[in-house]
Amino acid sequence: QVQLVESGGGLVQPGGSLRLSCAASGGLLRLSDVGWFRQAPGKERELIACMPSIEGDTSYKDSVKGRFTVSKDTAKNTVYLQMSNLEPEDTALYYCATDCLWSVALYWGRGAQVIVSS
Repeated sequence: QVQLVESGGGLVQPGGSLRLSCAASGGLLRLSDVGWFRQAPGKERELIACMPSIEGDTSYKDSVKGRFTVSKDTAKNTVYLQMSNLEPEDTALYYCATDCLWSVALYWGRGAQVIVSS
């Protein structure tokens, strides 16, 4: 059974950093686009980063560009979301999924909570 598991969330002060991990069972992440999404309280889920399965640049939502970076460790079947210079507006539940369009993703995790507060 394929699973995606996010980890690394927590409470951080504004300006701080966190690294989220998205670990997959099997070799799924080697074959799939990977989308990082987030959903803040009272707001719609939004795509914040999309890493293509084939060679190419990861795309980012404007509000996180320059602060967030996606990387992949194929040997560990894990994709990372490095978040720096965090702002209170980044507070949300963060998800990874095996597509950059949530409605067609076959697999997604349960989410990792990120709270940015002083």
